[in-house]
Amino acid sequence: MGMNDTPSSERVHIGIFGKRNAGKSSLINALTGQDLAIVSDVKGTTTDPVSKAMEILPIGPVMITDTPGLDDSGELGAQRVKASGRVLEKTDMAIVTVDGKEQSAEDRQLIERIKLLEIPYAVVYNKCDSFEGFVPAGENEIAVSAKTGENINELRELIARLCGSCEEKTRIIGDLLRPCDIAVLVIPIDKAAPKGRLILPQQQTIRDILDAGAAAVTVRDAELRDCLEKLGTKPAVVITDSQAFEGVSKIVPEDIYLTSFSILMARHKGTLGAAAKGVTAIDSLRDGDRVLISEGCTHHRQCGDIGTQKIPAWLKKYTGGKDISYEFSSGTGFPEDLTPYRMVIHCGGCMLNEREMLYRSRLAREQGVPMTNYGILIAHMNGILRRSVEILPDIAALLK
Repeated sequence: MGMNDTPSSERVHIGIFGKRNAGKSSLINALTGQDLAIVSDVKGTTTDPVSKAMEILPIGPVMITDTPGLDDSGELGAQRVKASGRVLEKTDMAIVTVDGKEQSAEDRQLIERIKLLEIPYAVVYNKCDSFEGFVPAGENEIAVSAKTGENINELRELIARLCGSCEEKTRIIGDLLRPCDIAVLVIPIDKAAPKGRLILPQQQTIRDILDAGAAAVTVRDAELRDCLEKLGTKPAVVITDSQAFEGVSKIVPEDIYLTSFSILMARHKGTLGAAAKGVTAIDSLRDGDRVLISEGCTHHRQCGDIGTQKIPAWLKKYTGGKDISYEFSSGTGFPEDLTPYRMVIHCGGCMLNEREMLYRSRLAREQGVPMTNYGILIAHMNGILRRSVEILPDIAALLK
């Protein structure tokens, strides 16, 4: 996988914020050395958040999002400002672009919100070619000119330093494996499986296992029993697609750790603890309850789709035929108001970055709506939840 192939969820997300005509789009073009954003003297040229995947040295692969102006006016402008604020929730590092050398009230208000969200940020005083003798006070502040290129290299270095302060992500599984351990990955190949390739969480898990110096053995569920017999040694862990939990749990001996890709992705994104706590809400579902089933990716729904078909069918059986109303969201279309729902059931979030998943989890928690994860849900329904998190000591402790 090359730099350009780095998935969006694993890139550093950098949001560019500021008032209209502060030079946000020009700054993006100067940073990247490419004309990626439309530049105009007309205020409000950028009307919607626009994200571009790119590489910026010395940072590496990033996702830069250009946002509408903080001072956009009118009803439509207010919606654009709200959209800019929404970008903050998935921003790993923020750049506040100031028009000139004086922060506006909108700039100061934004900075306070960024501090509240504990997002690393830089304040960039743009158009320094039009003012002289100004030296920014803060160590995370810099004066640049997107027009002449002055201090743009210094800004790249500042961004790299601030991005370096972003918290290190939790590993998927590699930190729990020793060199030469064997991890068996159970990957059902059915009509829902993409032709000729593996899905992202499977790819990422294999890479994380290899980074730990361990060995990844991949097998279909149909060949799992024979594979375990022929290995000749006990694997450190078996990782399965959550949909196959029931059958796989009957094949894998109790003394071998068993978990799922969905559970490990939630661990990687920092939402697993909340999901483990939230899953018990299915035990008190009643007729007429509304449940939101949410996926981070957008894909063509097929017959037997896990989110729209399998989970509702499994829950109907688990709850003894309760009449539950289901609603579905995908991609970035996650509702801000979750109060109409009795609970939220979310995928592992492999296509969403950590901040986005933490935002969704926090939104549910603040509104008092239990939120769980596909893998945790399926494990709980099959009575193997404790077993599926035994290898994850921090989460296992929550269930004792």
